[in-house]
Amino acid sequence: MSSPEKLAGSVLVSGFDGTTAPDWLRRKVADGLGGAILFGRNVVNDEQVAALSAQLRAERPDVLIGIDEEGGDVTRLDVAKGSFVPGPLALGAADDVELTASVAAALGERLAACGVTIDFAPSADLTLSPDDPAIGVRSFGSDPVKAAPHVAAFITGLQKYGVAASAKHFPGHGAAGADSHHALPVLPRDDAGMHEIELVPFKAAIQAGVRAIMTGHLVVPAWGELPATLNPKALTGVLRGELGFTGAVVTDALDMGAIAGELGNTDGVGRAAVRALIAGADALCLGGVSFEEDDLTRIAAVIAAAVQAGELPLERLAEAADRVAAIGTAPVATEISPVDHRLGLEAARKALRIQGSPKLDGPPLVIDIETEPNIAAGPMPWGLGSHLTELVPGTRAVKVTVDGIATAIDAVHGARNIVVVTREAHRHAEVREFLSWLQESTVDFIRVETGVPGPVGDGPRIDTFSGSYVSLRAAAEYLA
Repeated sequence: MSSPEKLAGSVLVSGFDGTTAPDWLRRKVADGLGGAILFGRNVVNDEQVAALSAQLRAERPDVLIGIDEEGGDVTRLDVAKGSFVPGPLALGAADDVELTASVAAALGERLAACGVTIDFAPSADLTLSPDDPAIGVRSFGSDPVKAAPHVAAFITGLQKYGVAASAKHFPGHGAAGADSHHALPVLPRDDAGMHEIELVPFKAAIQAGVRAIMTGHLVVPAWGELPATLNPKALTGVLRGELGFTGAVVTDALDMGAIAGELGNTDGVGRAAVRALIAGADALCLGGVSFEEDDLTRIAAVIAAAVQAGELPLERLAEAADRVAAIGTAPVATEISPVDHRLGLEAARKALRIQGSPKLDGPPLVIDIETEPNIAAGPMPWGLGSHLTELVPGTRAVKVTVDGIATAIDAVHGARNIVVVTREAHRHAEVREFLSWLQESTVDFIRVETGVPGPVGDGPRIDTFSGSYVSLRAAAEYLA
């Protein structure tokens, strides 16, 4: 068995800066670092990601290379343009399980060509609150019985090419009411309720053979005061014991506010890492901020010290290291090919929900009201204006922020055909007020909602359930 120091490094999976592997990261990988996480800051195009993966794999063949590629609003490969497939809520709205599997297989084939070994997807959470700031369109829906088959289909499709899926965020984030990037959410559900609602999609994921499950930083009071990531009852008692999961347990980023909090320094993260391992976690993600060589060395030292102090059994750490190495197995080799939007467009078109008769009578004024994206998604191109400008000559497009609604009001005067594009309008008072003003002013307008729909309201409307490139394109084609 390897030394505690060596094993401690082998369960860490870290983010980094740059589009090539820094020298320090290559040294760490060669020395046994568990793996690396790719974010939008690490991506230029598929060829570059494949080259980056090859750099890391040249240092050690079983290095884990992970990415958050959910499709839809959360994309890394398409951060510069928008995803080539619609997101989970759109797939749930289309409600074609075979189509979901096909979309996931296309995603898996592309990730395999890029050298990625694990995709931190799908979201097995449920969209249970219209005010939820963390999940929203990242879920397949609100009904556990309807969402579960899509979770299973996504896993089957994604793993077809050897890329491991990681269902998240166990035990289910959708009703927690806070964003764990910033605070520690509480899920007010008893044990029986968890099994009837939140755990249903995770049970389907396990039955589908999911190779990894990511923990959520949230508290279920019925299971104790600790968040699931640090909670032996959640990970060892429920996930492994009651649900029978035998794959790798991956933590959400330990540097997130819900876990690190005021202990956001490396010693605090190191202590969180020890507690997660004791609870039953295997791969420890460190992703939201950019870590450096010394940071990882100090975190590993805290883990090794816990072993030497008898707090963390060496056998538990070795077990975790073996599971991380198994996820690092290289996927089936495939060639990089140009991104094909046809399948994604088919799914996006099928997902559209049409209310009334949203039809244009000439070139429109498009008002894209851009609100702050979910922190997991981060900034990426969004809006309908560019699509309709291309498809309908003479279209005028205005993009405003929530603080710039007055600009939209000025633009409306004199316009005949107006299309207002929103992202979860019900969560933003300024956007709701603008829509009310439009209705009271008797201006004819079409609304396109790209997030969780919320209250439907009156008038012609298109719900896309996704802000992906293909979902916006499908809405534009419908109008054009």
